[in-house]
Formats: sequence, C-alpha cells, structure tokens
Amino acid sequence: AFFWLVSLLLSSLIWFIAVKASNPQDEPLQKGLLIFGVMFSVLLQEAFRFLYYKLLRKAIEGLVALSEDGCSPISIQQMAYVAGVGFGLMSGAFSMINLLADALGPGIVGIHGDSQLYFLTSAFMTMVLIFLHTFWGILFFHGCEHRRWWEIMAVVVMHLAVSGSTFCNPLYVGSLVPSYLLMAAAAAWAYLLSGGSAQNLWRFLLCKS
Repeated sequence: AFFWLVSLLLSSLIWFIAVKASNPQDEPLQKGLLIFGVMFSVLLQEAFRFLYYKLLRKAIEGLVALSEDGCSPISIQQMAYVAGVGFGLMSGAFSMINLLADALGPGIVGIHGDSQLYFLTSAFMTMVLIFLHTFWGILFFHGCEHRRWWEIMAVVVMHLAVSGSTFCNPLYVGSLVPSYLLMAAAAAWAYLLSGGSAQNLWRFLLCKS
C-alpha cells in the first residue's frame, strides 16, 4: 500500500506541474495532459510494483539466511498475493474518497441530463480494479520470478487498457464490460499460475462437483 501511495504521489506531482505550466483555457491540451497523466501513473505504478518485488526478493534471501532449515517461511507466491491486495485496497480507498468528495456537491448527479448511474458504475469500477490489482500482482511476480517478461508486459498492457477505457465514460458500457472481461481472464490466468488446474476451473464454471 505504501509503494502504491508513493507512485500516486509522484505521478500527481508531475501532472500538477504540467497543468500549472500550461494554458488552462486550452481544452485539447488539458485533455491531452489528463491522458498523459493517467498513462504515466499506470507505468509508474508498475515500476513501483517491480521495485517492491526486488525488495521482497532481498527480504526472502535474508529470511533464508537466518532460518535453521534454509527455507523461507513465506513463499514469493504468498507475497505476490499480499502485494496485489495491498495495491488494490489502496487504489480502491482513493477511488472511494474521490467519489465521496463528488457526492458532497455542488449540484445533483444527472440534473443536466447526464447519467444518473455515476456512483453505481464507479463502485463497480472500483471493485474490478481491486480484484485486478490482486491478480496482476500474482502475474507480475510470477513473470519476474521465472524471467517471463511477456507476462510482465501483459500486466502493463492490461493496466493501460483498463485505465484508458475510462475515457469512454459517461458511456459506462465501454469501460465496465472490457474491464470485467479482462478481470475474468486475469483471474483464470492467475489461478492457473498459482497451481490450479484447468479441469477444476472448468468444473467451477459449470458448477460441477
């Protein structure tokens, strides 16, 4: 959670400087800066995820050196899951704070003909991001551990795709549907990498014992 907060702080600082140094009346420029800020924030989050992996790898090596049996009490797979949950929960917490700030006003959502489903769809997007960060943590750490750089790139591309899809709003179908499809794919992928079998996954989907 701390590593995610640091990445958010740095990306927010860079975006704030870029906005202040530009012309606020130039709407195309401001929209371009917003897109740049989102994409840069995603890349920075993934960079800090990699730094966190390196830090945990050093920690595991230290635990192995201190243990009597030469084994770490915590596996890298467990750390990957916990790291993903930490990233996801902190991301969700900040999303909820932003929603609550909007709920204070002024005005009422939908009063000018806009969608009245803003808060509901935002809640669903927050939920899917929490799950995605958890699955991305497993995929990312597995890629780092086994030198499968294409898995790392897949996480980065999925993160960019989900964040970029939010620019389709207020056409919420354009952001929610792709995000949930990616979440299902990432969940199945993370399950298989964690030792699950495709046969059990298929039985689960078909509700078979």
